Amino acid sequence: MKRIRIFLSLIFICYLSILPEIFAQDVQSNHAMVATAHPVASEVGVEILRQGGNAVDAAMAIAFALSIAEPNASGIGGGGFMLLKMADSNRAVMIDYREMAPMKATKKFYYENEKSFSDLARDGIYSIGVPGLVACAEKVLPKYGTMTLAQILQPAIRLCNSGIEVTEKLSGMIMDNLEKIAQFPATSKIYLKDMMPFEAGDTLRNPDLAKTFGKIAAGGGSVFYQGEIAKKICQTMQTYHGLMDSTDLKSYRAIERKPVTGTYRGYRIVSSAPPSGGGTFLIELLNIMEGYDVKKMGHNSAQYLHTLSEAMKLIFADKALNSADPDFYRIPVDTFVNKEYARRLRRRILPDKARFDYLPQQISVRESNSTSHFSVVDEQGNAVALTQSINHWFGSGIVVEGTGILLNDHLHDFSDDPDSPNAIEPHKRPTSSIAPTIVLKDGKPIMVLGTPGGTRIISALAQIIMNVIDFGMSMDDAIEAPRIHCLKKVLHVEGRIDKNVIKQLISFGHKVKVRNDFDNYFGGAQGIFIDAKTGILHGGADSRRDGVAVGY
Repeated sequence: MKRIRIFLSLIFICYLSILPEIFAQDVQSNHAMVATAHPVASEVGVEILRQGGNAVDAAMAIAFALSIAEPNASGIGGGGFMLLKMADSNRAVMIDYREMAPMKATKKFYYENEKSFSDLARDGIYSIGVPGLVACAEKVLPKYGTMTLAQILQPAIRLCNSGIEVTEKLSGMIMDNLEKIAQFPATSKIYLKDMMPFEAGDTLRNPDLAKTFGKIAAGGGSVFYQGEIAKKICQTMQTYHGLMDSTDLKSYRAIERKPVTGTYRGYRIVSSAPPSGGGTFLIELLNIMEGYDVKKMGHNSAQYLHTLSEAMKLIFADKALNSADPDFYRIPVDTFVNKEYARRLRRRILPDKARFDYLPQQISVRESNSTSHFSVVDEQGNAVALTQSINHWFGSGIVVEGTGILLNDHLHDFSDDPDSPNAIEPHKRPTSSIAPTIVLKDGKPIMVLGTPGGTRIISALAQIIMNVIDFGMSMDDAIEAPRIHCLKKVLHVEGRIDKNVIKQLISFGHKVKVRNDFDNYFGGAQGIFIDAKTGILHGGADSRRDGVAVGY
């Protein structure tokens, strides 16, 4: 009997290992499509589109709904970057609603403290930046949307009251962050049951957040930044001796910026501009790889992965010293996206030897891992790629008493070096790797994509784009394909990479770390491919998360 149980257990383990491949599929639609990291969020987007809303309306509804559907990763207490391309316009627009450091977040406080910067800003009260999602919605809906803030908040209000089913992944994330959550009574009240993690299949509700959304729906964004909710945020700050005050909330603005653009094999790449470094260095990475016949090398061959990993080292070296808030530093984006610059970098890559001596030059000049991505394309051809975050799982760990708002820990994204362009300063926005991206052909979107994952965002998106353009994969296959990531000295590879390829990479001198087969270390991409000939939309959602693409 014991042997039978062991045998059945092995079968079950094997079954679980192939589940991602069983459920991975190319979702197709003739009209509109939404791809998010959670099935409930995808349903919200489609609901808004069916009600007559456009891609911007759907995106904002999803962004708020993720506060309950994927609370560990994003929501009203955080911020992000939104990239939109309206069908009736030749230009794309980026909305920067990245969190902002409070006025009292001085270098003296963070770098001359008895505690290290990392200890102060990792989580808790000194890790919190001013949230930006509400300001983003207030900015984009009147200009680019067709619905009101009150209308797009209704699905989130309903979900907070009725609740969502806890998945295995969410249950595991609560368990992994139990200590953080248990520190704070208002947080424990929502995310723990009898001080223990919710189990898969349980229902998670947040009625306080439903009330918060209702107040914003009735009174607008000013309620959040200046009214009743602002007062409660400030009370929480006072309770835990935090830095943020009413002046910080009143002064916050979402900013419309020009996206960064480049090309790859005749396709135009449009992505996030500073303060995010994601788009800039994604284009730099693609520029380097454009100089190689990657198709001839072969998908995930040793030569391809070696070349790609070396290119990653080069661009991440540049990123480390040249990413900052553009309102504080002049970031030489044009240099990094220049083809000639990529050609010079390419010369440094050896065909059969890993290098660890790539030293960047700081050329930015001083002026006066938890994230969620989703993609939306509507019937008119409007496209939105949006990536937002509260930073680490469950952010700061602090919920504002009586509001259900889980606050971010994005001040940790500032550098621990006080001389860095990305050092913390009052009202500065930390840099990021977030890179919501739209790929155009002949001026029209053919790919709308993005992913969470810190620096893995850049490497994952480059691989997905090359999977489609160079290797002819469908959007879903491109997302599901095994990935690598190389930062500094370690080459991380997903377990599905061929073992002989891994041996050859080691022979080149790479320090290889093999991860799980479908490891969320490599992000959780959501993408839509638009077939220019047929107009059919193809959705892909990442099995590394609870992603789902839905169309109609």
